[in-house]
Amino acid sequence: MKKAVKGFLENKAKTMPILSFPSAQLTGVSVNEIVTSSASQKEGMKKIVERCPVAVSLSMMDLSVEAEAFGAKIAFSKGEIPTVTEGVISDICDAEGIEVPSIDAGRCPVYTEAVRLAKAEIESTPVFCGVIGPYSLAGRLFDMTELMMECFESPDEVKVLLDKATEFIIKYIKAFKEAGADGVVMAEPAAGLLSPDLNDEFSIPFVKRIIDEVEDESFVFCYHNCGDNVVKMAESIGGLGADIYHFGNAIDMADIIPLMPKDCIVMGNVNPVLFRSGTKEEIENAVQALFDKCGKFDNFMISSGCDIPYDASWENIDTYFEKVKMLYV
Repeated sequence: MKKAVKGFLENKAKTMPILSFPSAQLTGVSVNEIVTSSASQKEGMKKIVERCPVAVSLSMMDLSVEAEAFGAKIAFSKGEIPTVTEGVISDICDAEGIEVPSIDAGRCPVYTEAVRLAKAEIESTPVFCGVIGPYSLAGRLFDMTELMMECFESPDEVKVLLDKATEFIIKYIKAFKEAGADGVVMAEPAAGLLSPDLNDEFSIPFVKRIIDEVEDESFVFCYHNCGDNVVKMAESIGGLGADIYHFGNAIDMADIIPLMPKDCIVMGNVNPVLFRSGTKEEIENAVQALFDKCGKFDNFMISSGCDIPYDASWENIDTYFEKVKMLYV
């Protein structure tokens, strides 16, 4: 177990929810400004570290960035996180013609520069970057529903697309490492829609390739999957070699923890919607229930089930941290 990972387990009161875009409320800027400004991202990361007892300072989890670099069309709005509206191919047979972009394409430099700026100013807390996983990126470059169908009809062409997505993600993570990132959270949510067999063929090998390329003793890799099939995928997921496994609220954490390697951290999975529409009491109850079920596992840490909405209630976010602290201090 890496030194940084041991450090997280030794201080579980410092939790690691997927908390980034609610920083817009603390800095008084729009979401659109955050996704286009390195300085705004850095300020948001600083504000969260100053306010919250987080284990890491996490960069913005914007899963449109990588697809945009390939040329996908993105919808921007003042108050919403960007979304992919159109991929780069409409026929999987066209995957061969896709060029793997430079990491200087699109808004990638905005995000890598934000990590560099944050690393220079946030000295007390590790800085993690956020990226999308290969199958999830492939779905945004093509079409999510069509991609799943083509896994049966045109598996070789799908793997061509996945190879290119993987190549880019490796370059992107290495750029974050050069900028000073101490770790990465890779979100592979679309893989959670697959059957275990399809996941083994069309996600796991490509994620493993990424981990093998970027992993080192001083760099922490966190794998996130919020699908409801992850318990059935546990053996393959546990064999990836990630340092941290982060799961969504579609599953019972008590079911997945015993199936994961004991020398890694398993995190999750307070429903992120509660942070926006729940009450303080509901947040406290959710954290307590999770602790009651999973606190007995030495390698478990409380977290959100997925990224906390940008318009979440900061009263609820603060309540979450206070409750976790009460349980562990």
